[in-house]
Amino acid sequence: MANETGRIRVSVVGAKGRMGANVVKAVTDAADTELALTLDAGNDLTEISPDNTDVVVEFTVPSVSLSNVLTLISQGVDVVVGTTGWTDDKLDQVRAALANAPRADQAVFIAPNFAISAVLADYFAGLAAKYFESAEVVELHHPNKVDAPSGTAIHTAHTIADARRAAGLGPVPDATETDGGSRGQVVDGIHVHAVRLRGLNAHEEVLLGNPGEQLSIRSDCFDRGSFMPGVLLAVRKVSGHAGLTIGLDTFLDL
Repeated sequence: MANETGRIRVSVVGAKGRMGANVVKAVTDAADTELALTLDAGNDLTEISPDNTDVVVEFTVPSVSLSNVLTLISQGVDVVVGTTGWTDDKLDQVRAALANAPRADQAVFIAPNFAISAVLADYFAGLAAKYFESAEVVELHHPNKVDAPSGTAIHTAHTIADARRAAGLGPVPDATETDGGSRGQVVDGIHVHAVRLRGLNAHEEVLLGNPGEQLSIRSDCFDRGSFMPGVLLAVRKVSGHAGLTIGLDTFLDL
């Protein structure tokens, strides 16, 4: 969707945050988008409407993201969400809100990760998982990240588990009796480990193993600017996909 200038009017919620500030710059710099409103904690989201905004980019924190998205749906605008921490229950609430949205073609897009490398790593892990007996996921982020494991790692674990089930594979081998928590969180049968370390940004490694061999698939994002091509891609595509869409792979030619 674009206005009479041919550019997409984008409002940013969470504009003062680390990711939000990068989104503001990316939208301002892109030739086919223009910055509409910038809002943060304490601002009234009902300022956003179809009169001033085509697409909203929401980058906040998991504790408020659902409420933000539900409000934005009621305002009649399409939403691109970069905040993680989404559960099945929260997603169901978004679907229900969309079913009663002001516009029949209203759209919400949620991405576990906007980095092209991370999306491809997840995709490749799904292709490879059925060929390996063992699989684990390690995600590494800066210590200011509030959720663990990351939404990206949880999504990757589900991708691997889905591929294993489709191939008829059983549980991954693990003879550990008591681990004291050191084996990480089990997501859909896949162990996921979270590292929080100063100096890191956003990194994920998928480890796949067979007797005598190992495949490692790794994505490293060293700067938040690496997410902006994916954010802009979602901004350009979201309005053509009514309802709830999850995952940037939907907009890539995979």
